[in-house]
Amino acid sequence: MPHINAAAALQICMLLSALPAQYFISQWYGTDSAQRIVITERLIIASWSSFTKSYLNLDAWADCLKLWLSKTRTYLNVGLLILHFRNWYYGEKKTKIGDNEAETHSYFAESTHVRSPKPEYIQFSVGQVIVHKRFGYSGVIVGWDVKANAPEEWLQHKYPPAKQDLKDTPHYRILINKANGFGKSMAYIPEEEITVIMGLEVVHHPDMKAYFSGYDGSKYIMQPWLKKIYPHD
Repeated sequence: MPHINAAAALQICMLLSALPAQYFISQWYGTDSAQRIVITERLIIASWSSFTKSYLNLDAWADCLKLWLSKTRTYLNVGLLILHFRNWYYGEKKTKIGDNEAETHSYFAESTHVRSPKPEYIQFSVGQVIVHKRFGYSGVIVGWDVKANAPEEWLQHKYPPAKQDLKDTPHYRILINKANGFGKSMAYIPEEEITVIMGLEVVHHPDMKAYFSGYDGSKYIMQPWLKKIYPHD
């Protein structure tokens, strides 16, 4: 909107006070009052004309509106730039966090990468019941990797120099049967340490229902989400 400055305010005051003042003058100054009225009327007309040109003119309002819109557009553009930057920054940050979490949870056959096609050298399948050859505990396979996928520190501790070749062999994630009293609930072991048991159905573990829906007489039946990851098992 147009800004009313001091000069405009003075003009308005003159308009409001001119007629009462003229009336007062005409009452007290006799025959000269007619001439004063004419002069005052001209002053009023001139002031009113100036006022209307500045504040009641459509072109003046249009110019002010254009100026206001240009400033508003600038503010909006700056606001959009800030918004886009915030979205980019937090989006990138969220993506990096998500990637780090995915990388952390992809170890020990926990990756959701679909295992297809299944290499021929992978001897065992998800759902089979196994026994560890050396430690004797039983359990069920819930995942596998074509080779060991674990933090380097874990691999160095697990496999001394004489057994480094085992890192490149298939590894299996095992839910350990609680009935064995082994003390661990999960294991990640190489293929050479596994023996499959047929006909043993009962594996006690709190996560069994998350992975399997039943038992078909030879192995546990995968839940749909797990079957999507291991379609050939």
